Amino acid sequence: MTSMSGSVRFARALLLAVVAASATAGAQDSTVTRLNPVVVTVTRTGAAMVLTSPFALTVISPDSARPGQRHVGVDEMLSLVPGLAVTNRNNPSQDARLAIRGFGARSAFGVRGVRVLRDGMPLTLPDGQTPLDYLSLESVGRIEVMRGSASALYGNASGGVIDIRSQAPPPGLLQVEATQWVGGNGFTRSAVAAGGSSGSGFYQADAGLNRTDGARDHAAHRAVNGFLRAGMSVAATDYTLSILALDMPLAENPGALTASELRSDSRAADPLSIRKDARKSVKQFQTGLTATRAIGGGGVVLSAFGGARSLDNPLTFGVVEIGRHSGGASVRANGTAVAFGKANRLTAGADLQSQNDLRRNYVNCTDTVRLPGGTRACPDATAERGVVTLDQRELVSSSGVYVNNEIAAGERVSITAGVRADRVRFEVRDRLTSSGNPDDSGIRTLSAFTPIIGILSRLAVSHSAYANVSSAFETPTATELGNQADGSAGINRELEPQRSTTLEAGLKGEFGPAFRYDLAGFTTFVRDELVPFEIPASDGRRFFRNAGRTRRSGAEGGLGGSRGPVAFMTSYSYSRFSFDRFSTGSRIFDGNEIPGTPRHRAQAAVTLSSTGGFVVFEAEAAGSSFLDDANSERSPGYEVAHIRAGSQALLRSPALSLTVGAQNVFNRRYAPSVAVNAARGRYFEPAPPRAFFIGVSVRGGLPVSQKSPP
Repeated sequence: MTSMSGSVRFARALLLAVVAASATAGAQDSTVTRLNPVVVTVTRTGAAMVLTSPFALTVISPDSARPGQRHVGVDEMLSLVPGLAVTNRNNPSQDARLAIRGFGARSAFGVRGVRVLRDGMPLTLPDGQTPLDYLSLESVGRIEVMRGSASALYGNASGGVIDIRSQAPPPGLLQVEATQWVGGNGFTRSAVAAGGSSGSGFYQADAGLNRTDGARDHAAHRAVNGFLRAGMSVAATDYTLSILALDMPLAENPGALTASELRSDSRAADPLSIRKDARKSVKQFQTGLTATRAIGGGGVVLSAFGGARSLDNPLTFGVVEIGRHSGGASVRANGTAVAFGKANRLTAGADLQSQNDLRRNYVNCTDTVRLPGGTRACPDATAERGVVTLDQRELVSSSGVYVNNEIAAGERVSITAGVRADRVRFEVRDRLTSSGNPDDSGIRTLSAFTPIIGILSRLAVSHSAYANVSSAFETPTATELGNQADGSAGINRELEPQRSTTLEAGLKGEFGPAFRYDLAGFTTFVRDELVPFEIPASDGRRFFRNAGRTRRSGAEGGLGGSRGPVAFMTSYSYSRFSFDRFSTGSRIFDGNEIPGTPRHRAQAAVTLSSTGGFVVFEAEAAGSSFLDDANSERSPGYEVAHIRAGSQALLRSPALSLTVGAQNVFNRRYAPSVAVNAARGRYFEPAPPRAFFIGVSVRGGLPVSQKSPP
């Protein structure tokens, strides 16, 4: 663990190395790969070019830009996006934390504040939470990230939108690739991917079996996940079916550490998590169907999706059991028209989602003093579950409509204006009201009206400047509305959704034929920001309250490109987030920094490639960050580096490939993920020490020219 000065020195050295590598490549090989225009769909206005959209947009192709990834977590794929912090908690029972411009850093589990989609199908639930554990990454081709301004067309989110897109299906009837990974800490991953296309139809599927004993005590993990996508065109309409599935029988929860525990043994687990055998098991299935039809200069997209999830989650404060059914539908239409002599690109749409959770909480009787005949809370001396403490049906529904217009105001100037109206309804039906237990039933409806306007100017063919003013809102989740620190019954009537307004300006474009850049600066004013906190008696249970007003000011930039055999990507984010007005009782936090986000974060990757193999160097440096609202505790900054290399024709066979690598090459002891405002000083979720891995892949299939059987 090092100071911020060390982080800055490391970042400078890394950037110098990138420049030197690029210059060396230019001296060795003057071949330049010209970049194609980057097209995105995450704006929901149909296919749009990054250079013509007045928003901060990033598109990455993880495996092609940085080959040799193991596909075990989104943190591998989503690194190097300016303004986006992806921190692996290294806790198999909790997803990686995604935060865009600090929104999402409050999350204790799952993802908050950021909307996540897979091929346009929402993974985010109507109350704003997103589980990522069932997301298969084997067939990912590209990822589109929209930073900020999310609510203009998507609804309940403050930070932005991440749309994970599948790779194009391979040509021919069948192409198969099987991969076996092994590594330190008992890590193994067996994966297989298959796909093909013929005529107007295609399919692609993958499955993976993951096992690890964990880099920390009490961190074992066993899971099988799968993905299927198939489509065809019928009568000028494209139909696509998607299926995601997960069976995770074991994901142990090692909990967080104190600063002294982190220094003495970063592999340790929270003793209470071990005593209570904290863990989770999950089964989930989700499917979606999309129909797309081009009409004139626009088109119509209809989609419907639904799924089920079962969760068994023993925690330190109890055992949580959830049975969930969720679903929804959306429609979007866009087209072009000329009005008042100006070209207009109109988009309108509507979204509906529902979430139906049956939640039961039990006393966790593990590590409880056993008495003959049991106790009132734990009547069965041999069972993990004690008496039921909560039994309720939680119903959440959301509806939103939006309209957007892009106007060609001049030869080089365009204006985008849109607005969305949302309504989110929470209902709790308490099923445990006997024996004096208070009735937690209740209904609460939250609504929002979120406009946006942006302007873009093409400074040149390859350079654009833009500015926008946008608004967003984010509701508390169903769990956050139900957890009340004072033990009050019912839905929390005092916890409000957070609402934000952002002023943003940026530059983006290309230097020459092979280098892209992206620069953005922003200020976001937030009212009623949702702030997590714990109390010592809660044994890790989190509660939420609103801060009066906060301000987030920042700047972010990215630069990437290739020359000869060298490709590089860099990103830097500066974040100055603070409380303007926030007090709890007699404690005043005005002017303090919002915990959980370092002011400085830099990332870089350099890939050296040839026809026979590749080498990838990756590094990250982050400054220190505060851990609590009072700014009384700090998390140290860190620098970390990773490396991997591969042969794409092992034993001179194009069907075989080999990848070897090391995570945390210099064996740093650091905690990239922190739990803000944690009780008992348990802030730190440490990263693993240095670990090696190796993977072997074999590919095969029918020849591309193979004809379909009669």
